[in-house]
This record gives sequence, C-alpha cells and structure tokens, in this order.
Amino acid sequence: MLRNLLLVFLFAFTGNTLLAQTGTVRGSVKSNEDGNGVPFAKVLIEGANKFAQTDNDGLFSLPGVPVGTYNIRISASQYTVFNKEIVVEKGKITDVNVEIVKGKTLGPIVIDHKDKDRKIDPGTSVHKIDKSDILRVPVTGGVSDIAGYFQTVPGVVSTGDQGGQVYVRGGTPIQNKILLDGMTIYNPFHSIGFFSVFETELIKSADIYTGGFNAKYGGRISSVMDISYRDGNTKRFAGVVGLSPFTSSLLLEGPLSKANNVSFVVSGKASLLEQTSRTLYPYINQDENGDPQGLPFNFWDLYGKVTVKGDAANKFSVFGFSFNDQVRYQAVSDLNWQSFGGGTNFIFVPSNSELFMKGRLNFSSYDIKLEEDNLEPRTSGIFGGELAFDFTYYLPNKTKLDYGFGFSYFSTEFKTFNEVNRPIEQNDNTIEAGAYVSYRWVAKNKKLILEPSFRAQAYSSVGQVTAEPRLSAKYNINEVFRFKMAGGYYTQNFTSTTSDQDVVNLFYGFITAPSNLPAEFTNQNGEEDFIVNGLQKAWHGVGGFEVDLSKKLKLNIEGYYKWFSQMTNVNRNKVFEDIPENSQVDDVFKKDFIVESGLAWGGDVVLTYQTKKLYLWGAYSLGKVTRWDGFIEYAPVFDRRHNINFIATYTFGKDDSWEVTGRWNLGTGLPFKQTTGVFEEPQINAIDDDYTAGNAGSLTFLYEDINSGRLPTYHRLDVNVKKEITFKDKKYMKLDIIAGVTNAYSRQNIFYVNRVTNAKVYQLPVMPSLAVNFKF
Repeated sequence: MLRNLLLVFLFAFTGNTLLAQTGTVRGSVKSNEDGNGVPFAKVLIEGANKFAQTDNDGLFSLPGVPVGTYNIRISASQYTVFNKEIVVEKGKITDVNVEIVKGKTLGPIVIDHKDKDRKIDPGTSVHKIDKSDILRVPVTGGVSDIAGYFQTVPGVVSTGDQGGQVYVRGGTPIQNKILLDGMTIYNPFHSIGFFSVFETELIKSADIYTGGFNAKYGGRISSVMDISYRDGNTKRFAGVVGLSPFTSSLLLEGPLSKANNVSFVVSGKASLLEQTSRTLYPYINQDENGDPQGLPFNFWDLYGKVTVKGDAANKFSVFGFSFNDQVRYQAVSDLNWQSFGGGTNFIFVPSNSELFMKGRLNFSSYDIKLEEDNLEPRTSGIFGGELAFDFTYYLPNKTKLDYGFGFSYFSTEFKTFNEVNRPIEQNDNTIEAGAYVSYRWVAKNKKLILEPSFRAQAYSSVGQVTAEPRLSAKYNINEVFRFKMAGGYYTQNFTSTTSDQDVVNLFYGFITAPSNLPAEFTNQNGEEDFIVNGLQKAWHGVGGFEVDLSKKLKLNIEGYYKWFSQMTNVNRNKVFEDIPENSQVDDVFKKDFIVESGLAWGGDVVLTYQTKKLYLWGAYSLGKVTRWDGFIEYAPVFDRRHNINFIATYTFGKDDSWEVTGRWNLGTGLPFKQTTGVFEEPQINAIDDDYTAGNAGSLTFLYEDINSGRLPTYHRLDVNVKKEITFKDKKYMKLDIIAGVTNAYSRQNIFYVNRVTNAKVYQLPVMPSLAVNFKF
C-alpha cells in the first residue's frame, strides 16, 4: 500500500501516466431536459471491465483503460441507455461529454449499480440520498422537505414538531456541520420542525454522515449534512408553483443566453400557518376563552443562482440567499432569527491533466434574538467567510486521491444571562485554516478497501494546530456480505450559547472557543486535567456490516461509540463576577463557561425492501448519552433510549400516477429535571425580623437531580395520498394533488410544561391538509 501511495503522489505532481499501454476516459453526463449534470449515472466500458459512477456534478474518470476501441455505455434511473464508440490511445485522455435522454426507467440496473458502488465505497455511517428519497417520506401540509427525511435517519433525535433542533448520535446542533454547495448554513431548520431552509426541488444530492466522516470535513465533532443544489435549466424556461395550508412557494428557472450556456434559478417560500390556522385548525392554541389564536410560526426563504457553463465540465456559479424565522412560543417567548449570504463556486478540469478541481468563495451571516417576559433579551450573531479548493485525482482499479485546503474568517457576538441574571458576554474575531488528504485504496480483487485520511486544522483564537487522523475501511466477505468500519479524531472551535441541561432549547447562538474557563477539570476517575483552551474534541469509532438478503431486501447494522473528551457549556452556577476582588472564589462560581466530557454509544438496525411499486424501510436505534461536568454525571435532554421509524410507499394506477406514503415514529421519553417542591423564601434582613411575615411574594422551586425524570413516549403517524396529473399536449406540464394527515390519531405529545401554572403545551395534534404543486 505504501508503494501505491508513493505512485499516487508521483502521478499527481508529474502528470505522467506510468501505465504505458493505457489511457484515461473521462467526461461528464448531463440531462437533455435541463442541461444539469446527472449524479450517480453508471458508466461502463464494455470489453475492458471498467466501470465508474458519476459524482454529484455528473463527472467521471476511468484511468488505466487498455489501448483500443470500445463501446461506452451510460445508464441512469429514468433515462434511456446511451451508447457510443470510443478510441483509447496510449498515454492520452479521451473526453466523453454526453447528454442522455429522459425516458426509460432502469429499475434493475440502478439497483445493481448501487450494489457495486457500495462494495467499493468504504463509507460508514453515511446516507447518500437525492430528491426521490426525500419524496418517499410523508409530507407535512403537502410540502416535501429534507427536514422530514433527516428526522428518520438512524441515530437522529428530534425535539419534535416545535423547536426545530436535531441531535445526531450524541452530538448537539452546534456540533453538526450543515453545508449547501460547500457553504456553512448556521441554522438549517425553522422553528416549526417540519421545514428546513432548503428547497426540495433544487436538491441534487445530500450526503448525511452521522459519524466517522473522513478528513474532507473539519470544524465539527459529531456529524455532517452536505447538500448540493442543481443549476438552472439551460434548455427552456420552467417553474414550480406550490400552495398548501402551511406554505406557498415559487421556483423559476431558465436560460439567459442563446448558446444555452448561462442559466438562472430563483426560489422562494413563505409560511401561511399564522393566517390559515385560525380557520383550518381552530382547535390548536386556544386562549382561556376557547378562541383560536392560530399557530404563530412565520418564516420566509429566498434563494437565487446564475451559472455559466464552459467547455466540457467547466462551470462557474454565483448565488445568494436570505432565510428568516419568527415565532412566539405559547407560554414561552418571542424568537427571531435571520440568515443571509452568498458567494461563488466553480469546477475546472484542465485539458491535459487527470485532475478535477473545485473551488468556492462565500460568506454567511446569522443573527438570533430571544425575548422573554420579565427577562433581559438574549442575542447572538456570527459572520463567516471562506475560500477553499478541493482536488480529485482518479487512479486505476477504483483508487483515488482527494486533497484540498481552505481559509475561513469568523466574527461572533453574544450576550445572555444565566439563571441568577448574571450577564455572560463575548465578542470575538478569528481565522481558521485547514488542509486535508484522503487516499482510497482498492485491492485488485476488490475484497479490501481502505481510506486513510488526515486533516490539519489551525485555530488562531487559541493558537493551536490540531492533527486529526481518520480511517474508514470495508471488507467484502462475498458478493452479499460486507464488513465496514470508520473512526478518527475531530475538533471544533464553536460553542453553543445554550446549555445542554435546558429542557427546551430555543436560543441557539454561536461563539468561538471561550477562554473564560476553569483552570482545571476533574475527570470521573478523580484525576485533574489542566484546561489549555476551549476547543471541543471527540473520538469516533463505528463498525458494522451490510447484507444483501436478496436483490430486493437489504440489511444494515451499525454500532457506534463517541467519546467527547472535551466540551464547553454555559455555567449555570455563576453567581460572582470574575474580577480580582473575587480571586478566592472557586472558578465554578465565577467563570462564564465550564468544561464537560461525555459519551454516546448505541447501534442501528435498518431493513430495506424495494420493488418497482413498493418501498418499505424500517429502522430501530438504541442509544445512550451521558455528560460529566466535573461533579455529577447526567443525561442531556436529547438522551433517547429507543427510536423506531417505519416508512412505506406504494405506487399504483395507470402509469403509476397514484402514490400512498406513510411514516410511523416512536421514541421513548426524553429526560427533564423534575420539580420536587415549591415555597416562598422568607425575606430576612435583620436578626429580629419575623420570618413568618417576611414572604418574598415569589415562588422558589426545589428540583430533583439534573434530568432524572423522563417525559412520556413520543409517537406519531403521518399519511399522504398523491395523484399526478399529466397533460398530453404539454410534455413538461404536471399537476400534483396531495392529500395528507399529520399525527393521524392525534397523539398528545408533550412539548413544554410551565412549572408555575403546570400548563401543558403539546406538540401539534391531528392536522389534515390538501396541497397542489404545479410544474411547467
């Protein structure tokens, strides 16, 4: 393997092929309907036993093809098969850039291709999806959204319909990296948990890593969701109009040049719940007189992009977005956040090199404000900019080299108050730099696949460069049984401004690694560690196996272990200012933040059955999460022991124009801190005051140990029926009518309990809906 690695670097930096009697076939696969690259298309060179899969941009490369004349065969789901004769010359690159035609559906071929790709891809704890996977999950209010799919991913725990927060295998939202075309999105989910900021019609692909991700990704210690958008239509003007009781949406796209090499796409959506819920759902959120108050969720999202395509696979895009959210939670608070940003990205394929180069330059801003009755407002904001480049070099036998580097700038502002109304404030500017290299080695018999990777991450705010080794591997026992594993070391600079001990996390801001920390941390074994800086750190270990029980039935089992060796949290015990006059006070009572450690372990079992008309998917997750704050061990509020998801989709009728989808979810109760007593604390100012008459006039609560209680079990059933109407004389015109019901049996799932009044705020009850989606 070491010899092969040395050859890789020789290839990359000399540009010479060492295989004298071979050449390279590379190119791009695009759709004839809109000019976009077709991801996951199968490329086969018949007679040479060489095959590849296109990447998210429709690009492929097949090095080491023996000299000769061949037929290249390209196939993809919902496209007719493309065939072309090609000539491979010694030491040269043969470019094949094609457009394939929509038409024939290749069910069996697609399934077989996915199986082949899984055998040579060492990816562990990764879910690679596209738009069709998102559409399989029942939609809320008739609107498909990746937020619904994300909540079904094994190991993901959601706070429910309200709050918009998800936790991945023991990691908090701040520890999850969300990317849109390589740009960080700081808050991807709206306050009503059904909807994200992403436009489903634009999603080309999404890779969701729940742990063990390789060195391409840095700056987060738990998970990654990497979303790619398609470009605008270069062939014709097109659009989508959607209307439901929950949202209205509009998407427009088309060419901007007669040469069909410049395109645009704009999309927008806005919530209608506050306007429609008083009439359609009057039984939700009533006041003491029984009058409907409506659902106070408001959001609106805008996105736009212009793309210029050059020769072959080269292209350049400029994009911008604005995401906004506003809500008043019943009996809780007013929450507002805004996010905007923009940038460019490009793909460059040198004509005489086997290198693929991608780059991006972008910025993103996020501001959040929480106002609560009788409390000071809490605010937080972050501004970030990035310049980064990624390179891919394909080698024979499915081996490849990926490497890249990037630079980022961040500015954060933060102000909040703890339980005793002590202010905690921090404003910072920082620069980060990162570089990575990843090498995928595939044995000649394709039994063993190894992917070691390494990342170096520099944090200017703490003056440290971290070395982060990672490894993933797969071993194919036979054609139907595969072992896999992944693991590594991860760090991040950012810390949440919300305590993981809070029952309801509403205010979610960002700060860089805090410096106002205790000097030492006491481990559970009693040993003392000196705190060097506030970076968060974690180790991952994941292992499991895949079994193809038949061509239609697949089984995937994974176990995971995450050790969060250092995390930072808001200090809820601060009662003194950290000033020289309080030098004798213990750090735990005067520092803004504390250090914690934690463990997350568990396992997932996923069973998938798929035919042309029927899709069944079931997942069971077992998980346990603990935190140690230097004094006690506690369960954070997202420690869900058991979680079950079941999804079913069935198509029927003429041309499969009818579709029924259903999802049932069950999750055992989340932890919370129980109230054991309530009293009025006497006000005693002098030794002769009468304590029996000195009541404070306000209540003081006595609590059990942190999060020692458990909420009731959460479960919900969602069902949709969709009818697709096509028009004979209008090839591209289509109307979808979606009837659905959310929480079909109206389960009362707890969201929040007011400790003073004992008033219960539930998640959303049964909500029927009817929506239309018109494409042209």
